[in-house]
Amino acid sequence: MNELEVTHSTCIVLLLAIVVCSAPNGSSGAETYRPTEPNTVAPEVAAPVQQLGSSFVYNFDNDTKGQLPDKFHGALTGKGTAGSWEVKADSSAPSQPNVLAQTSTDKTSYRFPLAIADEGSFCDLALSVRFKPISGEVDRAAGLVWRLKDANNYYIVRANALENNVVLYKIENGKRTDLPLKGEGRTYGKKASVPTAQWSELRVVAAGNLFEVFLNSQKLYGVEDKTFTEAGKVGLWTKADSVTYFDDLRVTAK
Repeated sequence: MNELEVTHSTCIVLLLAIVVCSAPNGSSGAETYRPTEPNTVAPEVAAPVQQLGSSFVYNFDNDTKGQLPDKFHGALTGKGTAGSWEVKADSSAPSQPNVLAQTSTDKTSYRFPLAIADEGSFCDLALSVRFKPISGEVDRAAGLVWRLKDANNYYIVRANALENNVVLYKIENGKRTDLPLKGEGRTYGKKASVPTAQWSELRVVAAGNLFEVFLNSQKLYGVEDKTFTEAGKVGLWTKADSVTYFDDLRVTAK
């Protein structure tokens, strides 16, 4: 074998090694995104930990249109532009007349706008929201956030109208990882009908390390995880270019 043939063979071996090493690690759809460095986020102002039975309901009906409600602030996980959150009227709202809408259409894929409630922190809780996906080409998602320490550390369960599934993740140091279902393993959540331009309800119940997920009153699955064990804030979440309306955000300390 001459020198040219040896060089050619070596290049082929190296190319194959690169392809093998960069191949996906399974076909289940499980997803772990690891940015090169976490997005720098502002520290959260502490909110009082709520005791058993304490609850808040946010229907946005008495809030000023065109801006975030006074008891919320916006934040961003990942990259891209900040979310555009505003109270607006919607004749289809479950509680009339207003909804809270995320209207920015920035298509950055790893971009998660947050609307964080500032009144209290919760550990064990029941958390629910009514949501209506409006549009989105990259994503069409609506999510609930709990035990939030800051915009890079929290739990999130989201429903997706493009994928027709509901997935529970942890965001830890800015890295998003879907969590395995109790008794089923890492399946990338569960398939479920999530219609566009219709109202649905997403709910999570957290008790210690166990989180139970419901869509339209139907239990989908449970997840066990102990990454975040302390009380944290709650909030709303979208992804990429998702335009999503929210109403009747409810949280109760358990």
